[in-house]
Order: sequence, then C-alpha cells, then structure tokens
Amino acid sequence: MELKGKIHEISAEIVVSEKFKKKEIIIEYAENPTYPEYIKMEVANDRINILDNCKVGDNVEAFFNLRGRAWTDKTGKTSYFNSLVLWRITESGTNNTPVMQPADVDSGEDLGLPF
Repeated sequence: MELKGKIHEISAEIVVSEKFKKKEIIIEYAENPTYPEYIKMEVANDRINILDNCKVGDNVEAFFNLRGRAWTDKTGKTSYFNSLVLWRITESGTNNTPVMQPADVDSGEDLGLPF
C-alpha cells in the first residue's frame, strides 16, 4: 500500500525490549485539505535507518504493509490490533516543482531537426 502526504512528526527511537526497537512517524494525509488525517506508521529494528534523512515538513510517498494481530487476555477476551509497518519512504514532488513542457512540433518553429 502507499500514501502521499507531509511528515508531521517523527518520534525518537523507542526501545521496547532487548531485541525490539522502533520509531513512529506521523504523516499528514489531506485527501480533503479542510479535514486532514494524521496517519501513524512504524518502522522497527534494522529498518529504523530509513527515516534518517526525513524531516518534519517533507512531502513524501510512504510504502507500507497493513498488519493485524489478535491477543487473548487471561479472562479469554480477545482484542485485535492493527499497525501500519513502513518499509520504504521517498521524497514526493510538490506543486512548486517545475515541469518541462514538450516542444510544440506544429508551431512552425525550426527545431533544428534533420527531418
């Protein structure tokens, strides 16, 4: 799955156990700019370094997996948990990025082409 948005927040490294550490990132997703959504994703262990070059305010495209788990407590009640696990993040273009327009071939302008 993928999502385009702007980095709203990046957490410090969270050490959960001796074998598990993670970072969380909040991406502002604005399908409707009047009501932006704040989507929390996480990266764990050896993937933490993919956030090294990211900073708050960057426009990004995030690639992630949706994970779901069941957990049963001592009384037998089962609860369900979802997480969005980030596996790649890239800088996304903004509206300020200039776009090259192709030359208008029918304009009669001499483009120096041999044909």
